[in-house]
Amino acid sequence: MTRPNILYIHSHDTGRYIQPYGYAMDTPNLQRLAEQGVIFRQAFCVGPTCSPSRAGLLTGQCAHSAGMLGLAHPGFGFRLRDYTQHLIHTLRQVGYESTLCGFQHVADWHDSGKTIGYDRVLDTGDEAGGTTERIANEAAQFLGEKPAEPFFLSVGFIATHRQFPPHEPADDPRFMRPPAPLPDTPETRRDMADFRTLVRQLDHGMGTVLAALEQAGLADNTLVICTTDHGIAFPWMKCNLTDHGIGIMLLMRGPGGFEGGRVIDGMVSHVDVFPTLCELLEIEPPDWLQGTSIMPLVRGEAEEVHDAIFAEVTFHGWYEPQRAVRTQRHKYIRRYEDWRYDGRNCDGSISKDLFLANGWADQPADRERLFDLFFDPHETHNLVDDPAHAHILDEMRARLDRWMQETNDPLLQGAVATPKSAWRVRERMDGAK
Repeated sequence: MTRPNILYIHSHDTGRYIQPYGYAMDTPNLQRLAEQGVIFRQAFCVGPTCSPSRAGLLTGQCAHSAGMLGLAHPGFGFRLRDYTQHLIHTLRQVGYESTLCGFQHVADWHDSGKTIGYDRVLDTGDEAGGTTERIANEAAQFLGEKPAEPFFLSVGFIATHRQFPPHEPADDPRFMRPPAPLPDTPETRRDMADFRTLVRQLDHGMGTVLAALEQAGLADNTLVICTTDHGIAFPWMKCNLTDHGIGIMLLMRGPGGFEGGRVIDGMVSHVDVFPTLCELLEIEPPDWLQGTSIMPLVRGEAEEVHDAIFAEVTFHGWYEPQRAVRTQRHKYIRRYEDWRYDGRNCDGSISKDLFLANGWADQPADRERLFDLFFDPHETHNLVDDPAHAHILDEMRARLDRWMQETNDPLLQGAVATPKSAWRVRERMDGAK
């Protein structure tokens, strides 16, 4: 068979905050991609932290099964359990050449090409990724050279990770609306204005790559997978297991039915991308895959491929073990240690400063939370102690327990230790004692 090229184009900390999901963001290139392809409205990551999320997509496993319980960059020290389980190695077996352009975050920045096993790594001027413009231009040049097909090209942007640039005039803070979990204040509006400017820059960079794909005559035979790792870097979002943290954009366009501006509401997870590619490309799926092909959704044969999806946090900057299960109607989140919302795993920002100044560190975190996502979509009313929901609580607890057992979750054996190379994590934790 003639297999399509694959363009995996991804951002950092963007959630669903782009125009195709109805937000007031200036992203015309992503809007065009959505109108040409398929948008998944209920897409989720395997965990709202950077390396675990990416590991889930690229290995088709939950984060702890992949071995990525925390961040992969220097001083944090987490790694994939087996780098041959990375998607590129399965694709190589059927003739794909792999190229990395920009940010990757599932291996140490210093030897990303060697450790992961990419055939080629483009020079973006910075081992941690490079600027949005440089990454976009390097990818565009690669595509303009009309590489041998089929190819797998990963284009990773650091945007929209903090630090945000000062907002442009078009993003006037006076007329911004902060994200739903945040109060409407001058500080949160200004923070959102800066974010909106960075989203526009991201869209421009992605637009450069997509335009180069078309100009090279490769668009018709290329499957575009456009996504992000997790929710945006604001309080109660990134690093949290509510939908504000695990909800992601997922736009796909190309051969196999990914066309026509279709909207799919069935729940999908990043772990489903790998098995979907196996079905689309007629590749025998590796035995480690834990996801499900979403091709029945794309072909219109089913409305759902999951009755539940799962997500987790173990480490980010700090140890904060949590697990969650989500159905279409309910979400159950379990914490494994006492914790207060003191902002340790929240990126620095004016919004975070505002939260801390108003007593965020004094807010206790419930060990268990249960939410009705229909009547409480922002997950603010905990139903754990509501007798009317006791049977649902029991069911969700059991679902989560089964998944942890089936995936051999290390939390079942107690607290998870940091790897020897995670000296920055240990220093932080020891200093907090």
